[in-house]
Amino acid sequence: MIEKPDKVETEEDWVRVGHYPTLEQANDHGLVILAMGEACQVVETETPGEYGLQAEIEALHPIAGELEAYDREMARPVEWPPPGREWAKHPPGTPWCAAWAFLLIAAFMRQNADTSLVARAASSSIGLIGRGEWWRPFTALFLHADPAHLVGNLLSGWVFATLVSKSIGALQGWALILACGALGNAITSRLTYPEPFVSIGASTAVFAALGILSGLGVAETLHDRARMSWIRVSAPALAGVVLLGWLGGGHDPQTDVLGHVFGFGSGWAAGFLKGAFARKPIPCHPGPPHQY
Repeated sequence: MIEKPDKVETEEDWVRVGHYPTLEQANDHGLVILAMGEACQVVETETPGEYGLQAEIEALHPIAGELEAYDREMARPVEWPPPGREWAKHPPGTPWCAAWAFLLIAAFMRQNADTSLVARAASSSIGLIGRGEWWRPFTALFLHADPAHLVGNLLSGWVFATLVSKSIGALQGWALILACGALGNAITSRLTYPEPFVSIGASTAVFAALGILSGLGVAETLHDRARMSWIRVSAPALAGVVLLGWLGGGHDPQTDVLGHVFGFGSGWAAGFLKGAFARKPIPCHPGPPHQY
């Protein structure tokens, strides 16, 4: 509100600390004075369209210093981060991806030379739960049914693992990807036991990487959820689920849909937690391994 103090009060008790071309600017500077716990008033000046800001003369010097600091802060240019810089906090981890690709190719060549390797290292409900062969959920991530299966997982895994590495770093990223991929296999084995379920392939880890990205996205969005609808907050999770259904469902009966789902779910939980806090033998005759 604009006040017009009488002549005596203005001259004896108040002193002008600034004048501004708009009422909004005068009010903004007045808020700075009020935040200091001092009194102030906005008055019309003799120049039409200009407004003066007055304060008690006893507080003139601290108010002048605070207003000067406020003007310097407001004059400072805003430095916006370059596009993509905010999420891309780390290098893409290309050497890690290359090492992973080398291991997959070497394992594929080895399994072609040693036909018993798949039987010993595939993810198996009977092997893991029935016989306690704990390594199977992890070693299965490096085995593939044919070249097309291998190339598909190499390409998609490289893309998603690179995005994870750029978000949280290659070391943490790959540790989570492999751990969540193995966990997805282990959960699948637990749920299918005592049925003889066997599967091979890296795509449980690939979908774990997708889940990590989705969980990170939800956690980071929740940090900035003010003025955002829950649809926007949940958008990263919805996007991840859509991609899971699109890429991971499959119509091939050999596709390990459960592995895809639990790999994604394990990765989502790990990514969300990471983002929120700154993760007696039974004889059997299994059929051909499920591909995923």
